[in-house]
Amino acid sequence: MNQSNLTRGYSTAVISAAILSTTAIFIRHLTEEYDLPPMILAFWRDGFVAITLLVVLGGVRPALLKVERRQLGYLAGYGFMLAIFNSLWTLSVALNGAAVATVLAYSSAGFTALLGWWLLNERLDGAKLLAVGVSLSGCALVAGAFDPSAWNSNLAGIVMGLLSGLSYATYTLLGRNASQRGLSPWTSLIYIFSFATVYLMLFNLAWSPDEFFHLGHAAAGWGVLFLLAAGPTVLGFGLYNLSLTYLPSSVVNLIVTMEPAFTAVFAYFLLHERLTSTQIAGSLILLGSIVFLRIYEGRVAAFQAQRIESAGV
Repeated sequence: MNQSNLTRGYSTAVISAAILSTTAIFIRHLTEEYDLPPMILAFWRDGFVAITLLVVLGGVRPALLKVERRQLGYLAGYGFMLAIFNSLWTLSVALNGAAVATVLAYSSAGFTALLGWWLLNERLDGAKLLAVGVSLSGCALVAGAFDPSAWNSNLAGIVMGLLSGLSYATYTLLGRNASQRGLSPWTSLIYIFSFATVYLMLFNLAWSPDEFFHLGHAAAGWGVLFLLAAGPTVLGFGLYNLSLTYLPSSVVNLIVTMEPAFTAVFAYFLLHERLTSTQIAGSLILLGSIVFLRIYEGRVAAFQAQRIESAGV
């Protein structure tokens, strides 16, 4: 991996984390202001993402809408994992609360490092494991999960949260594998969100068939929901998938653990929520772990380039 790809990958992943962090603000507004059921929100969000990508790509790069038939089964499975992650995340928040659910979801950093080493032959060394541990600690501080009262949930809730982390890790690995298959990140995105929409429709038909049009005639609510999909979701997930074309899945997942820190900062400025000294400390720890990993990966890349150059002499 050369320095140029490292720089592109890190900058793209950081921007992705910043953009994705705003989704929590949109979701909070929709669930509190309109009492929109989370699973229904997930369905419409994914559906609007698919429609937005269809319109934009169809007008700008229609070639990206084409995919070989042999890839459809893979993309269907990839979309199913996205739907599973959305569902598990929603249930984890309901059972554990936002703080604990956030920390459990970002257990994906550890899962991704281990699974990437096992399944994709990605490097796993002491530096990366250290970065995983430090980033999870920072995430816990930002989410307030060191407060014992935040963990007063049942075993089912904890298991659900860990499964959300595992499914997020699997989603990340599939994204890395999609780039290795030669699929454009934007092509992958429209297909997986389209498949996820179908799966979530089936989930909701089974659990809450009468809630699909919960927003009714609330035009402002529909507008916020569409903005959530067409803005931060499309750009955030698109850049996330793009970063996977430059970096190993474990590195990208580690970088995106900065999302809770960005959310805390945006909530402070936009929702006037108090940013505590603990959250600031956690944000700095998260940033430090990413800077450490970037410097380390840069040195490894430089060393490998030097070895290749020496071998060629």
